[in-house]
Amino acid sequence: MVALPDNILMSAEEYLVWEPTQEERYEYWDGEVVMMSGATRNHNRVSGNFFKLLDDALADVYDGLRLRSCEVYIVDVKVQVEPGQKYFYPDVVVTCDERDTDPQLVQFPCLIIEVLSPSTEAADRGKKFAKYRQSPTLQEYILVQVAQPGVEVFRRNEQGKWVLSEYNLGDILRLESVNVEIALAKPAEGIADLYRQV
Repeated sequence: MVALPDNILMSAEEYLVWEPTQEERYEYWDGEVVMMSGATRNHNRVSGNFFKLLDDALADVYDGLRLRSCEVYIVDVKVQVEPGQKYFYPDVVVTCDERDTDPQLVQFPCLIIEVLSPSTEAADRGKKFAKYRQSPTLQEYILVQVAQPGVEVFRRNEQGKWVLSEYNLGDILRLESVNVEIALAKPAEGIADLYRQV
């Protein structure tokens, strides 16, 4: 394996051609290519649980009389945060926008989920969320704790302000952007469990 320099610089066009050919995943920050860190088994399990619960809940959902087509992606699908400037890999992303047709990335997310780890928490809470908030289609941004069960949901309200709601063990997490409910632990009334096998 060839060692890569600490800072890899390239244009967004070069990145979008180069990155899919790499074994590792890389995000793009204003011309700089940043390698993603690995995840723990519990991080992977929570991400997978969230993906499965959302994917199952959103399969063939009818909104009124028409089929609402929402697509859920995990880990290996990047989000175009700022065209030509920023491309991130969230743990889970949902788009319900029919304009999202690019095979490499999501451009119009309504829901983004980041499962926190010590190496990524500061960026997920800070500079990534600051950039994600600029997306006009994003309605909810979710931060999920792994070491101690807990979920923070940032929702855009009718005035365009982001409001925080916190959920703990025993709570039912309601995702308004996709009209889905998820239990944080021990399934209640048939609602699946986010922390299953963690």
